[in-house]
Amino acid sequence: MTRSRPGTAPSLPPVAPEVFAAAVEGLSTRLRRRLDAAVESLAATSADAAEDGTYGIRCGEDALVTLTPGPSGTITSPDQARCTCLLSPRCLHRTAALGAAPVADPAPPAETAPPAQRPPPTAPVALPARGPSAGQVRAAEGLWTAAAAVLAAGMTAAGAVAQAELLRAAHTARLAGLHRAEGAALDVVRHLRDARDPQGAHRVQRPAQSVAALRELLLVTHRLKAADPDPGLIGAVVHHHRPDGPLRLYGVCREPVVGPGALGGVLTHLVDDAGNWYTLRDVAPGGPERAGRAGTAHVAVRSFLSDHERLSRGGLVVTGAVVAPDGRLLAGPGVRATFAAGRPWAGFAFAAAAADRTGDAPPLTGCDVEIVAADGEAVLARIDTGDGPGPAVRLAPAHRHPALAHTANLRRLGACPGLRVRVLGRVDPDRVTTLRPLAVGPVPGPGAATLRLPEDWRDRADLGYDRLCDAHFPAAAPGPAPAPAPAPSPAPLAAADASPVDSPLRRVRDLVELAVTGGRRAAAEPARDSDRGAHAAALRRGGFATGADLFAALGAVAARRPRDAFGRPAGDDLDQYAAQWLATAVYLTGTEAALRRDLWHR
Repeated sequence: MTRSRPGTAPSLPPVAPEVFAAAVEGLSTRLRRRLDAAVESLAATSADAAEDGTYGIRCGEDALVTLTPGPSGTITSPDQARCTCLLSPRCLHRTAALGAAPVADPAPPAETAPPAQRPPPTAPVALPARGPSAGQVRAAEGLWTAAAAVLAAGMTAAGAVAQAELLRAAHTARLAGLHRAEGAALDVVRHLRDARDPQGAHRVQRPAQSVAALRELLLVTHRLKAADPDPGLIGAVVHHHRPDGPLRLYGVCREPVVGPGALGGVLTHLVDDAGNWYTLRDVAPGGPERAGRAGTAHVAVRSFLSDHERLSRGGLVVTGAVVAPDGRLLAGPGVRATFAAGRPWAGFAFAAAAADRTGDAPPLTGCDVEIVAADGEAVLARIDTGDGPGPAVRLAPAHRHPALAHTANLRRLGACPGLRVRVLGRVDPDRVTTLRPLAVGPVPGPGAATLRLPEDWRDRADLGYDRLCDAHFPAAAPGPAPAPAPAPSPAPLAAADASPVDSPLRRVRDLVELAVTGGRRAAAEPARDSDRGAHAAALRRGGFATGADLFAALGAVAARRPRDAFGRPAGDDLDQYAAQWLATAVYLTGTEAALRRDLWHR
């Protein structure tokens, strides 16, 4: 299984990390300085795929790079990449072609895991109580050093040489059996390439994703190099698995997918009787227009043929199923599927349903809310706790493209204050009180002012595809809801519910993200800012005393430059800077998780 880099023009085969790292090591210092520009120039160059499976990339008039992937479709050996120039194999053309290709994932195991209860995505390998070996500690130290250098440079400045150092350290971690650390390093490299993509794919990428990737890598390697005995730090080679017996699945909703690199499609969510979540995915180039069409497109599981709309409101029985660690149903040999009856939403337990285990998207969350008022394209609402109105939340469109119905449906809901609806969506990772709903349904109960959906919709409306109209609302429009009571201040929840600009905790997030995207120099600016004292004071007033201390410490460490007795630079304290950033990022993640639990799980 490989993941191509979104937005890359050449359709090049994936390259094993150690192959690219070795190619960069073979370059002279002069050629290394020119490598980033060479890789960027290849983004606008098309690759010619021959019938024999080779790829040709023309680099000027006198150089042709030929990539010959193996049976797996991946470049796994240096001799599979050749150039016709006189400097080959230590030439800029060959290395740039390898750098423009996507990074290959570790080779999948030859066989799937034996039938069993559904395992976690990465089952940890048992370790002795003494913790990681000396070789594993050394490999973790190498990864930490490479990751700290990337953090200091920033995502937009860490070029091909820094990526090669990280890939080399990742390969060393793989040889040492550090599977979790290796996967985290490869994820960081992909984010680095997205951030430097001249086609602009990084503009649709949330900074929070890059922060999460680098935080995971630094946290795991920090604990490993300290000989932490937790076996979960080692990780394991990820296996697809076959459940023991047939899977009885029930459709929940359809989610439009609009990704970087003009990707578009649909994700149909399903759940089994035990509460495990699964997905059927149909994503390909085509952008939002394809995402709009995919909601009613055919879905095929071997001989079974249906469509996503019917499946999301019905059910499925799958025998011989092959399931990826992120819950995707795969069309492997021996898989058979038949259509079955669905289940009403009332039969599902939605709270914090982990529909996506990959970390690429927050989990699905369900709750009952009462509409308060429209807020532009969004809707203000209050969570129904069972004892009356609860905390205020904001329902924002998951996608705003006119080919999808999210915005139109939310405007229609916002025009009906007092309406009670059941909502299923994703909590916005940048703002804990914002929910991006994927589907809505009526709240059960006699006399409730709620939606009246057609019977064949199975008491749910997919907001990206189904269009709400007057017939779906109560005949008598409910009256305006009373204005929400002001939240007490100071309080952590009140701080999180403020606008992104005014939230004290947002200052910590801004600094953490700025350090990742702009590097150490950018993170040092708040330390020179005349308002830094006001930022820290706002955090303390909001109840975030530890956040205020970490905010000030990160800025101070970023601005510090060690000097010798003669005033000359005396090396760099990258370890201390990386450790301080990591402490701040971990605090931010934990605090926001606590706010989410307080808001969504009370």
